[in-house]
Amino acid sequence: MPKILPLSENGRYHEKAFRLRQQQRSCGSLFPAFCFGVGIFGVLFAVFALIRGRPVYVFKCGNTEDTLRSRHLGGATVKYLGWPGGLIQQTGGLEVDPGGEIRHKVLGIVGIQTGFGSSDRRKALRATWLPADPEGLIRLEQATGLAFRFVIGQTKDVQKMTELEKEIEQYKDFMLIDIEEEYHKLPYKTLAFFKAAYALFDADFYVKADDDIYLRPDRLATLLAKERPSPRTYIGCMKKGPVITDPKMKWYEPLGYLLGGEYFYHAYGPIYALSAEVVAGLAVARNDSFRMFSNEDVTIGSWMLAMNVNHEDNREICDSRCKPTSIAVWDIPKCSGLCNPAGRMRELHKIDMCSKSPTLPPDE
Repeated sequence: MPKILPLSENGRYHEKAFRLRQQQRSCGSLFPAFCFGVGIFGVLFAVFALIRGRPVYVFKCGNTEDTLRSRHLGGATVKYLGWPGGLIQQTGGLEVDPGGEIRHKVLGIVGIQTGFGSSDRRKALRATWLPADPEGLIRLEQATGLAFRFVIGQTKDVQKMTELEKEIEQYKDFMLIDIEEEYHKLPYKTLAFFKAAYALFDADFYVKADDDIYLRPDRLATLLAKERPSPRTYIGCMKKGPVITDPKMKWYEPLGYLLGGEYFYHAYGPIYALSAEVVAGLAVARNDSFRMFSNEDVTIGSWMLAMNVNHEDNREICDSRCKPTSIAVWDIPKCSGLCNPAGRMRELHKIDMCSKSPTLPPDE
């Protein structure tokens, strides 16, 4: 037999039941409206995403910057934590894991080493084989798979930094690296370049080039695109020679006693390329773990011996005159680059064999 509640309690019971039914009806009427609102929001979000497209990341790591992407293409900022921390995206103060999308994929990144006193050389390059505007650089990258940037450090000279900033804003073709720009610190600058380039670019090859050589980007791309038996490759115009131990002579090596009478097999400094696996090894190593010799090309060569790389000798990147197969032309062995580079660069560009010959030589 059901329990009979007192009248007062029975009234309260029916009142609670009535309120519960009212709440259920209210929720039932609001739920479709809520679902409709969620649906509208989803549609608007999808339309916005399609219009906005995939975000373009600014390639900026600490005081290192790829100015083409940061100042021409725009986008979110990126913070470089260093190794083994790696890269994170920083958007509006929030650090977000980019899922490996930060490093720009290319066949090769060519870092053209330059200095504050070399504006005439940069003008000559932009007037000859290197595009002088951001759109031209992008088209060259699309055609060859190669990204080109002038690589420069910093100075405490305010006037020089101001002049550099004006040039950056005009051309946007620099990679700014976090190191003091000094000629006697070239080995340190080269290491800083490889580390910064590896952080910014997902490349098959990382190319160090000087700003006083005449280069054929199309032929360089053909060289780098070849299949190779080893993932650890060091491409250059290889040489050996006597160690200079006389302080009065050019190319004096203070640490010559560690080297003996003759240098080991290594590439000339004006241009050489390291494969991705080699540069990855440099990127994760501590700076103070590297032996630094006086000369940059010798320093890099010593690291390559320690890393057990495959030395690939290519004489087409050290031609003294333009030929149907020339990749890089400079006045070897008279100068470590072109003698009087600003003038010679323009002279070579007027020669059809240098600037207009086909990428591949005609079949004989």
